[in-house]
Amino acid sequence: MESNTVQSKERKVKFGLAPKFTIGMVCIVLVITITAVVIGIETYWNSITDHYFTVGCQTASAASNYFTEEEIRSYVDIVVRSSRGEDVSALIEETQNSERYKEIWKYTDDLRKSMGATDIFFCWFDTDVLKNYSEELNAQKKWNPIYYILDSYHIPEKQFVLGDNGTILKDYAPALAQAFETGTIPTQKMISNYQFGYILTVGIPVVYNGESVAWIAVEIPMSTLQSDIRDYVVKVLIGVGLVMVLVLVVGIWIIIRLMVKPIILVANEADNFVGENAEVSDKLDKIKTRDEIGLLSRSLLRMEIDIKDYIKNITKITAEKERIGAELNVATQIQADMLPSIFPAFPGRKEFDIFATMTPAKEVGGDFYDFFLIDDDHLAMVIADVSGKGVPAALFMVIAKTLIKNHAQLGEISPAKVLMSANEQLCEGNKAELFVTVWLGILEISTGKGLAANAGHEHPAIRRKDGKYELVVYRHSPAVATMEGMRFKEHEFELHPGDSLFVYTDGVAEATDAHNELYGSDRMIEALNKNPDALPREILATVKSSVDEFVGEAPQFDDITMLAIKYFGPEN
Repeated sequence: MESNTVQSKERKVKFGLAPKFTIGMVCIVLVITITAVVIGIETYWNSITDHYFTVGCQTASAASNYFTEEEIRSYVDIVVRSSRGEDVSALIEETQNSERYKEIWKYTDDLRKSMGATDIFFCWFDTDVLKNYSEELNAQKKWNPIYYILDSYHIPEKQFVLGDNGTILKDYAPALAQAFETGTIPTQKMISNYQFGYILTVGIPVVYNGESVAWIAVEIPMSTLQSDIRDYVVKVLIGVGLVMVLVLVVGIWIIIRLMVKPIILVANEADNFVGENAEVSDKLDKIKTRDEIGLLSRSLLRMEIDIKDYIKNITKITAEKERIGAELNVATQIQADMLPSIFPAFPGRKEFDIFATMTPAKEVGGDFYDFFLIDDDHLAMVIADVSGKGVPAALFMVIAKTLIKNHAQLGEISPAKVLMSANEQLCEGNKAELFVTVWLGILEISTGKGLAANAGHEHPAIRRKDGKYELVVYRHSPAVATMEGMRFKEHEFELHPGDSLFVYTDGVAEATDAHNELYGSDRMIEALNKNPDALPREILATVKSSVDEFVGEAPQFDDITMLAIKYFGPEN
């Protein structure tokens, strides 16, 4: 009940498509409006400042005609001498009181008023000072590169007089110095913010015979431009706002009708389908649009039908899989019961100690081991690996194990003959072409002497008393069940008191880690020799632990089977 409540809460829509689309459209409208206003303001600002700059240049050019070359040179001479520290106060007073100077000032002031300018002034630049700005000089008020000749500032009491020294904005100093030296008009627009608002300053050099003699500057207030921009912004916002509201209303209506409602219908039907009933609805078939939403609804309808069929099929498959799983569990138990699993295996025999394990890669495996007494003085030991894995290998394993044990228990103490007899029977009707690698050894308990046949199996490892494990490498025979009429080679071996023998399947040496690196026989021998004098149970546990540590999280691909015997001798 609690789980269903949680699922119901998860399926509940907290923020639908309609409000999301509405908010999205509003955001888009706002972005478009702001972008249009910003671009419009920038374009308008640049256009008007270019116009003011042109007007300022024309005004300055007109003012330059109010005096002659001789007059301007005489004025410049006075300010130059003043900049050098000469006492020219009398000459300055005489010049300013002259009728001609006053006449030029009046022409300039009338021009300033007619053009709506804040100031028109004539000056001379000390270019050496102009080009050598520093924070230290500025702090000491020693960086004053401009010397006024005539000033018509709109506030009389703040006007500069002939010979007054002043400063300019340092950012424009390089451009002014270059323009004054070259006799050209600076292209950089000089805009500054004074107490009366933004001012655009336009200046041109007064040039005679290629020499810049003086400088004429016009300061134009930009209050009109700012007022025009405010009016422009208001008009754009109103116009664009009305258009966007209309687009917004129509767009939302269309989106909700053509997209949101069908999507909600599809979402609701999908939600109903994943509920407890999981019934296919015919409402999806009513969406007849030929767009992506119609395609989605038809696809969802087909998917629901397919899922219903899949659920029916998977229910049958699950039941069948459970049945097979139960049978595999039984098969696993049967296979495990076929292998000797009670240890010590021969409590009454003190001449040896034997132990073996088998870890299948799947539910059932193709490896097997076996050990049994043929008679009171002969012990048979078998370890084998059937090709393939799973159920087919397990079935073949049962047959091979049974045949080998049956032939050996008939009293045959020749491993080669036992394998030859088993080979003939296994080859009959072997349409699956399975085969089995086998190591079969028969030990004479009283003497420690034995015979072994290796049919395509791994090389065993032997340890002499007080020594270390080493592989016994020799040429072996082909695997059992590969060909009829096969004969197998056998060789003699001998165990002395204190010696041990270890045999295994390729699942040990070919165990693979996550990097596809093989465990290998070298690591196996190293693990065996960690405690070489240990009993068989401890030896197998050590090797298995080493393999597991090497493999890590990588999956097991093959059965791992091991058998070990330690020989104590007849006197025990």
